[in-house]
Amino acid sequence: MRHRKYPFIAGFLFVPVVLYAVFVIWPYIQTFGYSLTDWSGQSQTMNFVGFDNYSKLFSDSVFKKALVHNMLILVFLPVITILLALFFAFMLNVGGRGRAGAVQGVRGAGIYKIVFFFPQVLSIAILTVLFQAVYRSDEGGLFNGVLVKLGLEDKQHPIEWLNSPDLVLWCIIGVLIWAGVGFYLVLFSAAMQSIPKEIYEAALLDGARRGQTFFRVTLPLLWDSVQTAWVYLAIAAMDVFALVATLTPGAYYGGGPDFHSEVMATYLMRNFLTYGKSGYACAMGVVILLLTLILSAITLRITRRERIEF
Repeated sequence: MRHRKYPFIAGFLFVPVVLYAVFVIWPYIQTFGYSLTDWSGQSQTMNFVGFDNYSKLFSDSVFKKALVHNMLILVFLPVITILLALFFAFMLNVGGRGRAGAVQGVRGAGIYKIVFFFPQVLSIAILTVLFQAVYRSDEGGLFNGVLVKLGLEDKQHPIEWLNSPDLVLWCIIGVLIWAGVGFYLVLFSAAMQSIPKEIYEAALLDGARRGQTFFRVTLPLLWDSVQTAWVYLAIAAMDVFALVATLTPGAYYGGGPDFHSEVMATYLMRNFLTYGKSGYACAMGVVILLLTLILSAITLRITRRERIEF
């Protein structure tokens, strides 16, 4: 009977595996092949150039600047998003205290979760329109308007949020954090609800403070969820094309001003669709893929801990 089930399982797996190979694996192989040529994207003729495109990447000042920007996003986006999501989830789920030392969530926790999760239902286009109003470089912008009302900014010289080389990348990171915290708050909240309340109550009865229960109880028991969130956010940090292309100034897929918000994905698209350097763009795509895989593997390795049972 055991041997008879193998053909049955293989029959179900055959079609999905074939579809995955055709629509996922084969495009990766094609992209690597194109990266070894001088293909322009407009014609069928191409010449084999070996690894010339890859050697040009590491002497390309714009690509190196875009790589640094992706690394900055990779550092700040996961750390800040996870810390805020953990803090809010902890406060919502165990922030209240019932009678006799019992632990419970705050009132209206479900409503708070919906409010925090709301940015997840917004498309990139809506986020762009929303934050273009927030970052407007006059008194009509939300940030500038508030600063003017508080007397912290001169009405005649408002802050150019998206036109300032020193601020534009941090504005992008701020939008990503604002849009992502709600999702991971719900993720961590679901994981916290599986932790028995008796563990928190025992810790409180033993004299532990809320901060101690968070670091000694909550965080170790949520480590699998934190690890998953870290990997997803690391991948998101390598792929911020849509937001940068639509929100930041600059001709042809954003990246301005003067490449100060450029990321690898926007530079790839500019080379592919505007400059006619499709082979060069494919080399960038291969580098982005390899970096994403390496960073995901490193993240999983660094954050690996023994599983705690309860």
